Amino acid sequence: MGIFYMGNQVECPICGNHYRKFLPYGRINPRPNALCPSCLSLERHRLIWLYLKEKTNFFSTQLNVLHIAPEHCFMKPFEKQHGNKYITADIESPLAKVKMDIHEIPFPENHFDVVLCNHVLEHVQDDIKAMSEIKRVLKPGGWSIMQVPFFSPVPDVTIEDSTITDPREREKAFGQDDHVRLFGKDYSKRIERAGLKAVEDDFAKTQPARYGLQNAEILYKGVKA
Repeated sequence: MGIFYMGNQVECPICGNHYRKFLPYGRINPRPNALCPSCLSLERHRLIWLYLKEKTNFFSTQLNVLHIAPEHCFMKPFEKQHGNKYITADIESPLAKVKMDIHEIPFPENHFDVVLCNHVLEHVQDDIKAMSEIKRVLKPGGWSIMQVPFFSPVPDVTIEDSTITDPREREKAFGQDDHVRLFGKDYSKRIERAGLKAVEDDFAKTQPARYGLQNAEILYKGVKA
């Protein structure tokens, strides 16, 4: 597909390829200019990459990193940077090094400098417990990027209902058939309920249009005191 999209209007900062535009992507109403034909990064992946590169020491220092539900576009470059200190984990993916349940992370306290948890918390039974586990395994001063999807109109308070189990009803209630909650404007408060300091960063608004971050997604970070 990349051949048909050759050009120089957009750039993927992860793989370095240039295209006329990115591919459309989405289950119901595909978003235009979203998916990189080469590394398959989406807007949120390019946002995280740019943030890590420009606003953290992620690419200048070898860190202990836990990557939960690792995205394919990140795995090779992150492992190249951090070596065997980069641990991928998932409850079922064969790509991950460690099989684990995010509610019971099998690592000791104060172990990781960074935890990456991107579009995971909308799927888990108890997001507060999961974030509390992330806090437990982070070193003091460590931080976690914890992106979640938001669907317009974003509710003031996160919506949960464990009695909704039918996939079609879950899609109506939570935006997708495998989601168990619809996050609201209180997401930062939920991060803080787990014991982390919540940081909201509108970094995406400072980035040039060529990276395809058209939805100006807020980046959420949890920091351990």
